[in-house]
Amino acid sequence: QVQLVESGGGLVQAGGSLRLSCAASGSIFNINVMGWYRQAPGKQRELVASIISGGRINYADSVKGRFTISRDNAKNTVSLQMNSLKPEDTAVYYCYADVYYSGITKYWGQGTQVTVSS
Repeated sequence: QVQLVESGGGLVQAGGSLRLSCAASGSIFNINVMGWYRQAPGKQRELVASIISGGRINYADSVKGRFTISRDNAKNTVSLQMNSLKPEDTAVYYCYADVYYSGITKYWGQGTQVTVSS
């Protein structure tokens, strides 16, 4: 089992910045991928950014150049620096971790609200 605890959401004006953090605990040794999804009201959950343990990073096209994901393997944390925020970035952001052990199991954090006002 892996537990993920997020922090850092909130309300910000368009053009502002927020930083999300996620700390993993439990059976962390088999975590391969960590990252963030988001879900806006009435929409499907979508991948925002991911980073594998070897360092390869993937971003959604909508956030490229504005968001930066980083990972500290020693501290078992993943962060998302969000700059130049837009109202369309408003969503609940979920940290996730893919654990590779006899298959792949995805674990989720509880979610943190990000609201960008225009």
